[in-house]
Amino acid sequence: MRILVVEDDATLSAQLESGLKDAGYAVDTAKDGETGHFLGDTEPYDAVVLDLGLPVLDGITVLTRWRSDGRTMPVLILTARDRWREKVAGFDAGADDYLTKPFQMEELLARVRALIRRAAGHASPVIEIGEIAIDTRASRVTRGGDTVKLTAHEYKLIAYLAHERDRVVSRTELTEHIYDQDFDLDSNTIEVFIGRLRRKLGSDVIETVRGLGYRLSVPAATPDKKA
Repeated sequence: MRILVVEDDATLSAQLESGLKDAGYAVDTAKDGETGHFLGDTEPYDAVVLDLGLPVLDGITVLTRWRSDGRTMPVLILTARDRWREKVAGFDAGADDYLTKPFQMEELLARVRALIRRAAGHASPVIEIGEIAIDTRASRVTRGGDTVKLTAHEYKLIAYLAHERDRVVSRTELTEHIYDQDFDLDSNTIEVFIGRLRRKLGSDVIETVRGLGYRLSVPAATPDKKA
């Protein structure tokens, strides 16, 4: 999942970037509203963390323009202004949630997970596809109750496919949503990770739809170990 952080405080921006990356997200940052608006208007993000008190363009203006342009990604607004009128203004501009500074990183991460989950139509933090369960809180994948060891990028890929489980996802879309702007991506990287996931989770877990991309499918049941 790919997150945009729009925050002008350099220390807080670095903390948010570090915390989100440690939680497994690809992260892009912007230090002012104009840059943030441009990125959010031209790049595909799964969620945005948006400060209200930004230079050049304030957060409410940025958010209003995004929504006017049809950008629907979930937005969590940050504000040091603990006044209800400004929270209402944020919601009326199209925000999905808010967090007042100072805050705990654990709470921000929980709110981001919830926003992404709801945007994809999932009520539970655990997404189940047959015997496979993706726990988005713990970044953990199991099959038949057994934990499957995945690398960070393997988890990002399977988690994105799980959130989008009802449709075919192109290689380009996967690339855009699991890597940040600065990642040096080899042309066959996605195929390599797909192959690894099939070896670890089962060859029938990820379906290739020729010419279109990939889709999660319900895998066959694991044979009974006692049989």
